[in-house]
Amino acid sequence: MRLCRFSVDDLPPRPGLVDGDYVLDLSDACAGVSGALIDPVGVWDQLKVRLAGIRGKAARHLLVEVKLHAPVVRPGKILAIGLNYADHCVESGLAIPQQQTWFSKASSSVNGPFDSIELPWVSEQLDHECELVVVIGRRCRDVPRERAREVTFGYCVGNDVSVRDWQLMTPQWVIGKSFDTHAPIGPWITTSDEVDPGALAIRCLVNGEIRQQSNTRHLVFDVGAQIEHLTKAMTLEAGDLLFTGTCAGVGGARQPPRWLRAGDRVRVEIEQLGAIENTVVPRMRATQIADAAG
Repeated sequence: MRLCRFSVDDLPPRPGLVDGDYVLDLSDACAGVSGALIDPVGVWDQLKVRLAGIRGKAARHLLVEVKLHAPVVRPGKILAIGLNYADHCVESGLAIPQQQTWFSKASSSVNGPFDSIELPWVSEQLDHECELVVVIGRRCRDVPRERAREVTFGYCVGNDVSVRDWQLMTPQWVIGKSFDTHAPIGPWITTSDEVDPGALAIRCLVNGEIRQQSNTRHLVFDVGAQIEHLTKAMTLEAGDLLFTGTCAGVGGARQPPRWLRAGDRVRVEIEQLGAIENTVVPRMRATQIADAAG
């Protein structure tokens, strides 16, 4: 199944099921299910038993006429692995790692699949990284590799947008990976029963030009190995996101570097999962301070 968050006109986002060229409104199916309007991940066990009864009755909207939002609103954790395609290691001038290297992206960086990416006023070194994103479906710890699918809710398309000078000014990459709008995901979550994450074509295009192209079969550490490694250290929870690494072709590795500019259209496509496309817009300095009420 392909589950999404969508809105029509100016109404608030609601949960939906993508069915061909249509989106089925799951609001009725979610009625009374706590948290369902945030995202379907944590309430899927309750929600899926209602789908059979609602599917023929749900309001239908043409997919091209709705706005799709990030399918997970505010994940508890966004974890991303670095140097996880051999060709990306080569272009970065680094050895293929023997151990997994992880960093965090702030949950506030989550962005919609077709919303704008900000070019920050503090840097011109804006870069793209096409990535398969894993959506965790169950609270879990110490999960062996062969049972990783049991805790995987599904998969979506992601772009680990990076501000390279901020990323590399210190050994810790968190800030350079966590600017607002720099984790667009979507366009929906394809549930794990429909996808083999180990054999998906992936590519990134900028203004229609292919910049990155590979297949998830070339991951150094596959999804199962990633989940096994992470859960040795921490509890993963429903709605957590894992960015699984990017392939060769990032702008910063080119000679000369090819940074993203205002007006660029960045499209990431993954076989079976769909595509996201974001336009780069400049962000000017503008102080924002919320009032005491938030």
